[in-house]
Amino acid sequence: MFSKRHVVAALEAKRDRFSAHQRQAWEERERYQRALDAVAAMSRAELEGCLAGIPQPGARPTAERVAGRSLVLRFRDRFGGSPSSEPSASESPWDNHQDARAWAMDVLGGVTTVAADGSQITPQREYGIPVGAVQVGWFENPHAPDARYVKDLRFEALAPDELAADDDAGSSFPNLRVNLRRFELECETLMACMERLRDDAGRALCFFDGSLVISFAAQMRPEYRHAYVRAVRGLLDASEATRVPLVGYIDTSYATDLVSMLRWAAGGDDVAAAPHLSDGALLRDAMAWGDRTEALECARQDRLFDRGDEAQSYYHRVHLVYLKTTAANAPARLDVPAWLLEEGRLDWVLDVVRAECIVGTGYPYAIETADAVAVITTQDRERFYRTFQEFTASLGLPLRYGRKAYSKRQRR
Repeated sequence: MFSKRHVVAALEAKRDRFSAHQRQAWEERERYQRALDAVAAMSRAELEGCLAGIPQPGARPTAERVAGRSLVLRFRDRFGGSPSSEPSASESPWDNHQDARAWAMDVLGGVTTVAADGSQITPQREYGIPVGAVQVGWFENPHAPDARYVKDLRFEALAPDELAADDDAGSSFPNLRVNLRRFELECETLMACMERLRDDAGRALCFFDGSLVISFAAQMRPEYRHAYVRAVRGLLDASEATRVPLVGYIDTSYATDLVSMLRWAAGGDDVAAAPHLSDGALLRDAMAWGDRTEALECARQDRLFDRGDEAQSYYHRVHLVYLKTTAANAPARLDVPAWLLEEGRLDWVLDVVRAECIVGTGYPYAIETADAVAVITTQDRERFYRTFQEFTASLGLPLRYGRKAYSKRQRR
């Protein structure tokens, strides 16, 4: 049960600690803001000189670095607005949402956007027979009056031998396999879409719901680590080969790549300690809707390639950009292939992302729709297990279910 009285008392007992945390966060943000201003004064060569000798400083400058120019590029300046060093969260080049939507539909006209997302059913130990499943949904929208959008699914069941541990890896081992297969299937789905859109690559864009920088895999066993890296490299290879732009979209990012670069390049004793501040938290109040940061080459230190896997390293092929897609929240992080900047297509890609966020009221409509297609609800899981029970019965296999788990499900 929930007792508000007890919760309030517990929070009040820690009031000073919460206040101290907020004060420390504000002070750290101020220090890193000064470092951000110092880096803005540098040329690319000067910044690279500051980072020389540091193998993985978090991020590195790209061809977009211009000495004396803020790392934040104003969107409204493209519409004749006055450059401002102190943006307002309400700043917008349009007077109302209707005008913004008209701009978005003009940008999206004739552009095919694709997004894929996945869900999974992990094995339940209460059942006598291990089974898992992954489902990936995708949404393909050609944004043309004479063409139809596509919503479709890929569903894959995982049999006991695909879930079985080949060593003593603990009870979470099958879940790792299911999670990996979901990730691989999302990548495979997008790669197939890119190949299909190859002939119209100049008017297409694929969204990956998540980061292309997979730090979470760094602590995994080699076979899992290699499989995740192989999947992302496959996405990047497909994007380069087909010339279909790829955007890894992270709505709420806690990454510190930019902050780490600032620490090494301009921090000095002022920000000598490892940062607790995220890139998004640093940039939130410095950006208005539509603003973006200049592109930075990812140079994250996460040990993913530190154990004989250097040949598989691909972070240098990924550029990161922060894009403000809502007035109040921190900017979203976009991971994009480096070739987009090299070929002058980055600004067009970011306009498509902005337009998708206008249509989706702050979140890309394509990803939002793919998520709705892919989601597996609690009721869906119940139906899956009933179907599985019917299937095992047809094979003459007994499917047992623990009474304790059944009792919990009945009560919750």
